[in-house]
Amino acid sequence: MTVQDTIEQKILTALTPSYLDVINESHMHNVPPGSESHFKLVIVSSDFDNLPLVKRHQKVNGILAKELKDDIHALSMQTHTLPEWEERGGALMASPLCHGGDKASQNGD
Repeated sequence: MTVQDTIEQKILTALTPSYLDVINESHMHNVPPGSESHFKLVIVSSDFDNLPLVKRHQKVNGILAKELKDDIHALSMQTHTLPEWEERGGALMASPLCHGGDKASQNGD
């Protein structure tokens, strides 16, 4: 099973989200092709109701503790309740560009 599949399975089981997107963004970084080290999660779940953002992220970090320790180098999260998600119109935040370790900067370009 891939790291991406493991993340998806664990989140689906633990949070029963109404929306989940597990996006492998490793290709945006200076890693070998096919790497699974940089991910963005978009999770909409009633488990986040009445939880501040930091508690939501702590909850996800706890679910993915093994992967964060062993496999994942970077993880960004968008954690929403269903009303928050509907208010956003399902819009995703763009991921920032990699600010270190890109191939161009290593070549002095």
